[in-house]
Amino acid sequence: MKKNLIALIGVIAMITGMAVFLNQRQNVEAETTTSERLRVVSTNSIIDDMVKNVGGKYVDHYSIVQRGTDPHEYEPRPTDIAATAEADVVFYNGLNLETGGNGWFKKLVQSSKKRFNEDVFAVSRGVQVKYLTTNVNEPDPHAWLDLANGIKYVENINQTLQKKDPQHAAQYQQNTDRYVAKLTKLHTRAQTKFKQIPKAQRLLVTSEGAFKYFSAAYHVPATYIWELNTEAQGTPEQMRTVIKKIDQSQVKHLFVESSVSPKSMHKLAKETGVPVANTIFTDSLAAKGRVGDTYYTMMKWNLDKIYAGLK
Repeated sequence: MKKNLIALIGVIAMITGMAVFLNQRQNVEAETTTSERLRVVSTNSIIDDMVKNVGGKYVDHYSIVQRGTDPHEYEPRPTDIAATAEADVVFYNGLNLETGGNGWFKKLVQSSKKRFNEDVFAVSRGVQVKYLTTNVNEPDPHAWLDLANGIKYVENINQTLQKKDPQHAAQYQQNTDRYVAKLTKLHTRAQTKFKQIPKAQRLLVTSEGAFKYFSAAYHVPATYIWELNTEAQGTPEQMRTVIKKIDQSQVKHLFVESSVSPKSMHKLAKETGVPVANTIFTDSLAAKGRVGDTYYTMMKWNLDKIYAGLK
């Protein structure tokens, strides 16, 4: 009986030792796998979601500007600086989105010892740029609100990831092809549906003038209270200008963006008698778990709600 007990203890010890060994090996493998992933930092949640769709399990992704935060003006946190310094790739929108105002992104790149076009890449490369009406030399940064431009962003991300991580180039391409097909279907359908709305009703009224690219892509003229969120908002002159345009149309509803205060738009609704239809997305995705928490669902929400509100 004593021999059996000793043998049993030996078996238990051997099993325990094997379990510890296997657990340690799994932890090492997990750490190795994580360390081998490409570390990708994006300046905002929209680009970050695109990176997630293209990179899949082969990238660790991080968004500097958090969801619901305006990327035009931002003050990087210590965690942002650390993530950028450790990144293999940094993606930014370009078109003067992050580099406008206080130039926070240029400062972040310099402090993180990164280099443009070597570590840091603009996803808007190849976009046909539209310019502000208040400053014809300054690009309008909101190119992603045209899905065709969003697809260019995705393709630029794909090309960069393949160059940085050629071992997984085939997987990045497969992810891109699948994602682009999904975005293209949504884009093509939207291009035809807005033409069904009478021209007099086809006016998109928002707080910020972020919809120039959207307007051109989907045949919906746009007007606004202010042109960029960095400007004065809801001044008497701005309100008079937009009220005049509303009075000259037969527009049924107004829209307010998720990233701005609704105060000016509700004031405009009161003065014109035209109600606010819905909140739509411009500079940020929705919080995780809510409608609009991906680039695809954000754009689908915008297209569906704008169409319904104008019709």
